[in-house]
Amino acid sequence: MHTKEIIRALESGALDSALQALYPADSIPAQRTRYAGVVQELAAQFGEEGDILLFSAPGRTELGGNHTDHQGGHVLAGSVDLDIIAAVRKTDSGVIRLKSSGFPLDTVSLDTLTPVPEETGTSAALLRGIAARFTELGYPVTGFDACTVSNVLRGSGLSSSAAFEVLAGRICSELFAGGAVDAVQIAQIGQYAENVFFGKPCGLMDQMACSVGGVIAIDFGGDDPVLTRADADPEREGYALCILDSGADHADLTDAYAAIPAEMCTVANALGAERLSGADKAAFFRSLPELRKRCGDRAVLRAMHYFRDDARVMRQIRDLQNGDFAAFLQEVTASGHSSAQLLQNVSTYTDPSAQAVALTIALCEELLAGRGAVRVHGGGFAGTVQAYVPLAELSAFKRETEAVLGEGRCHVLHIRSAGAVMLTPINE
Repeated sequence: MHTKEIIRALESGALDSALQALYPADSIPAQRTRYAGVVQELAAQFGEEGDILLFSAPGRTELGGNHTDHQGGHVLAGSVDLDIIAAVRKTDSGVIRLKSSGFPLDTVSLDTLTPVPEETGTSAALLRGIAARFTELGYPVTGFDACTVSNVLRGSGLSSSAAFEVLAGRICSELFAGGAVDAVQIAQIGQYAENVFFGKPCGLMDQMACSVGGVIAIDFGGDDPVLTRADADPEREGYALCILDSGADHADLTDAYAAIPAEMCTVANALGAERLSGADKAAFFRSLPELRKRCGDRAVLRAMHYFRDDARVMRQIRDLQNGDFAAFLQEVTASGHSSAQLLQNVSTYTDPSAQAVALTIALCEELLAGRGAVRVHGGGFAGTVQAYVPLAELSAFKRETEAVLGEGRCHVLHIRSAGAVMLTPINE
């Protein structure tokens, strides 16, 4: 469909069935307007000629397992209704041109499919890396024009960067591989681009959750991740799933994040393993005196968190399978305590007076008073807190937390069943 055709289809409700698979029913009118806006932006940026395709990639929320993925452990994660959407037109220009709302235009020449040092840390690097990987797999990328709009909160632990990567991967799969590259492969391609071209040694959990969709348990112990579908719907159980922005500054936290996997690996190496998933838990506890001397107390505590939180994910999966949401929430609370006490990722030592995440957790615990659950969300140190709030208390909870944290800092999420998708068919 061309520009006017696709806007008419959106305004008439002809695409509502595709939208209803991704968003709550009461948001569909707003989503029609949102998608029409990104189509109009594509026309303004790159002209009106050619068929337009619509794509969406969700953010994700971590439901269980904090800093367990990079050690080959287990994670429970879910895709959410906050997403990045794109209007896309295939070209044979040998160039990717992508305009993200609020950011400069990215122009990536596909003549070069190796890392460009000047692009390190940019979205252009991710696009180049994804195109390079698809080409290596036998699906040459010839070029496309795209405009994107995102409501995935940046720095929120909802993985806006992973959503961008799997969006670009889904676009390349549909345009250049006939959809043959599946969700798991797309996640792996996103990780490759982030590791090799962007320059960040990330794990695979974020990309997997954004790409696959729904609630999934992921076992990272082998060469390829093993997925297990899980059924989790907090609203059905009477709870709102909230993410609270603590307002903490994300600057200069790279070393704090990097220290966690590095310290865990020193313990694993001392036990004769590459990652903690390959280490024997009993041997770990038998060797505590030696490990403290060799690795340091914080590394030992972080390893202890890994063993506990990894096992906790397995119990959470069992709780969901058994329909025991109360037990699931108890594990959420226990994971939060372990992250604070053992993993130690709710604050940094560089500025002891700045305790935004810890304060946010304490505020939520005070308001919930044992009802629901609360824990640090994502990487920690700065960013967000996750809370399960009884639906009857949501309005008061939102009002009270935002009175302290600031207006618009409490966000209600909805679990989304679909991962990165194309909403409109390709015209053959």
